[in-house]
Order: sequence, then C-alpha cells, then structure tokens
Amino acid sequence: MSAERAARARELLAALDGARLVPLLSERDPAFDLTEAFAVADELRRLRIARGERPAGYKIGFTNRGIWDRYGVHAPIWGPVWDSTVEQVAGGAATVSLARFSQPRLEPEIMFGFARSPRAGMSEAELAGCLDWVAHGYEIVHTHSADWRFKAADTVADFALHGRLFVGRRVPIAAFADPAKDLAALHVELLKDGAVIDQGDATIVLDGPLTALRLWVDAMAAQVEQWPIVAGDIVTTGTITDAAPMLPGHRFETRLSDPRLPGVSLTTVA
Repeated sequence: MSAERAARARELLAALDGARLVPLLSERDPAFDLTEAFAVADELRRLRIARGERPAGYKIGFTNRGIWDRYGVHAPIWGPVWDSTVEQVAGGAATVSLARFSQPRLEPEIMFGFARSPRAGMSEAELAGCLDWVAHGYEIVHTHSADWRFKAADTVADFALHGRLFVGRRVPIAAFADPAKDLAALHVELLKDGAVIDQGDATIVLDGPLTALRLWVDAMAAQVEQWPIVAGDIVTTGTITDAAPMLPGHRFETRLSDPRLPGVSLTTVA
C-alpha cells in the first residue's frame, strides 16, 4: 500500500471521529478516481476492524435516480456498516444525538438481512432465497465535504457517506409472495414534527429495493476489493425520498403503504 493511500485513510478516519470537514480528495488530486477511492475504503475497513469494530453488512448509496443531478453522482456507491453504527429499533421509536455527525441527513430505506451468501448472476427470485428478512428503517448519512459538494470518488472514500443505520421491525421474507414486486410497489411518506416533508415510490430505487440489491451483488463481485457478503449481513438499499437535513429537537417518522412494514420514528437531540 502506498504511503499516500494510508495517509488519506488516516485523515478520513480522524475526520469521522472528530465530526469535522476535510478538503476534497478529488480537488487535491485530479487523478483521484473510483479505483483509488475503493482502495482507500478498503484501508479504512482494515483500520476500523483493527480498532475493534465489526462489519455488520453494507449500505448502498445513490440508488435513487431522482437525486443524482442534485448531488452530481449518477451511479450507485457502497460501503460497510458496523456493529458500532447499526441499531435495532425497539418498539418502532428511537432517539439519536447528532453530535457525532457532520452535516447529517436522514434517509428512509428498505433493508435486508442475509441468511446465506449470494452469488453474482442470480435472478431476483434466487436472491430472495438467500434472504432472511426485510425491514424498513433509516440511514443517517453525513459527509466530511463542505456543503454536500463532492464527486463520486470522494463519497466512496468518505465511508460511502454512512453514519448510522436504524433497523425497524424485521419481517420474514416469506411474508412477501413476490418480494421484488411487493417492495417496488411501496409508497413512503417522511414526516417531520407531524408534517409531511417528502414522499416517494420505491421504484425510484433502481426499479425497486430487491432489484437494487441484485445489481449491487453483481457489482460487488466485479470489484477488486473482495469484501464478503455473509449470513447475518444487513444491507440497506438507498433512500426512497430525498435526504432530509437534520438538526436537534425534531421528530421524524414514516408512513408506508404496506402494513407489513410499519413506520419508524426518530427523535433528534444535540
């Protein structure tokens, strides 16, 4: 590994721990691309494991085609989630301090739990056979780049923008006769302090959450950094609405069109 790559990883980890901004890698080095970004992310994964964090699965970002132009990223990205960043929401409600995040935003998402490892090239029906459960919840995303301005490579290196994952009620995948169709048909409303601030249909996520998962499994298999997908992994498939800016002192909640997947409320504090 190059000394420069190691230094980049250490700088980003310090920014994560201190909730502070860093200059864009893509501006400091015009040659910084996705290949190098995933190499930096791989080093960050190694550093986090070395300090005692345990990988708990993955997040897939920028699957929502409706926000590509807003953020200037036009293809999915991904990165690990951790035992230190994943929380099971008991009773459908949770509280979170925003102190550890840099410019946090909230994303209502659909997430899956794997029962066994998938393989590339699976159909969606075959992939569903590798799953244990499906849930609705939130990802808090944040960035260490000023004003949410970056290139795709910056987001990959910057922990794929992952901050925290809140997992709602886990529903057995068998509860869905046709998981791809049923989940693509979801409509989600995002509320803040009782008022709807955004809404969306799950088809915006690369035609549906299970489709997004399938495309990601294939993309992961083609990546140089061979991160494993194993039984017990949680994978969240991307926001169904735009990402909502977060400040302390508010209550967010969701309403979903499918009663099998209950909404989740999240109260923010300083």
